[in-house]
Amino acid sequence: METLIKKSERKAKSVKEKQRRYLYHKIDWSQKLILILGYRGSGKTTLLLQFLSTSQKKGIYLSLEDFYFETHRLVEFVSELYELGYRLFLLDEVHRYAFWSKDLKQLYDDYDDIQVIATGSSILDISKGNADLSRRASVYHLHGLSFREYLNFQSNQNLSSISLDDVLSNHHMLVPELLDSLNIMSDFEDYLKFGYFPFFLESKSAYPQKLQDTIQLVIDTDIAPFEELQHSTVRTLKKLLFVLSESVPFTPNINKLAEKMETPRNTVLRLLDILDQAQILKLLRSSTKGISYLQKPDKIYLQNPNFIYLFSPKMANLGNIRETFFINQLSAIHSVTSPKFGDFMVDDTYVFEVGGSGKTTDQIQGIPNAYLALDIESGSNKRIPLWLFGMLY
Repeated sequence: METLIKKSERKAKSVKEKQRRYLYHKIDWSQKLILILGYRGSGKTTLLLQFLSTSQKKGIYLSLEDFYFETHRLVEFVSELYELGYRLFLLDEVHRYAFWSKDLKQLYDDYDDIQVIATGSSILDISKGNADLSRRASVYHLHGLSFREYLNFQSNQNLSSISLDDVLSNHHMLVPELLDSLNIMSDFEDYLKFGYFPFFLESKSAYPQKLQDTIQLVIDTDIAPFEELQHSTVRTLKKLLFVLSESVPFTPNINKLAEKMETPRNTVLRLLDILDQAQILKLLRSSTKGISYLQKPDKIYLQNPNFIYLFSPKMANLGNIRETFFINQLSAIHSVTSPKFGDFMVDDTYVFEVGGSGKTTDQIQGIPNAYLALDIESGSNKRIPLWLFGMLY
């Protein structure tokens, strides 16, 4: 016990001066049970430690990946700490702990005066647990760094987020102010290559290897055990990811893909859904409501532009990168679907065509609420700089 307490104290001291991710200010930290889901390396652990370092309650950070919890139940450990005056419990990587659902429910029900804040993989679905957590837990999703956050982390800026309505209506006034203080196009190019995860701050040269390692970890230690996938299915999933990485954005013919993979059609659809939930792929559909994984997506993207450069470092397609950036940034806080005309529909209201500087408004003539998101430094009217959509969160 003393070892885990000392580890918690040491880790809490290490994050006091770090910048806070966007989600830190959106979480209602007064809730009794909070669950933060997200991709490995997105900053979930740092969120926990930052809250612990400022809390007035006696608290402890515990990683449930620790070997201690291979042979000890969490509820028993919390009971011992409760007697020592602990009232705040920050639990990291709960999906790695076999009894996560049952123990979180029991802690919620047994103690009126404790607070539990837990993190887990983005594939974690609390409705699938052995206990009913859906009406007990407040669930938040942490996405990778927006372009705005990257600029703040990289250059020690304090840029505020901009609403989509402001981007659409006032981009001609917003852009000059940002261009005055930043080298936007150079920073944007860097962000697309290595800016989506906070660990770029540790080493930019080692970023691709770290990125590859996290994908491997997500598949082998998050997806496989949690979804109870057999070894052969994990191999198929990795093969599927490699095949798709060579051809995204991919308009899927699931039957042909299944033949190529020598795998049943429904298995391919299930694996696509798992990779989407795990934030490795991004599936674009015509609707976001009432969707079953058995319905094929309209298009398949890699989840963020950094993944494109990882899989195709010398042959990354510029059009693919632009579209991937747009859907990645917008879908973090808005609904993004596949429209009849244009590349993307946002919130069932706005239609966007994404492209380079040569694209004209002729392509959106006659389409209501349609805009161009273009790879340009500054725009006018319905021609909006693509990078500005990275300032939304």
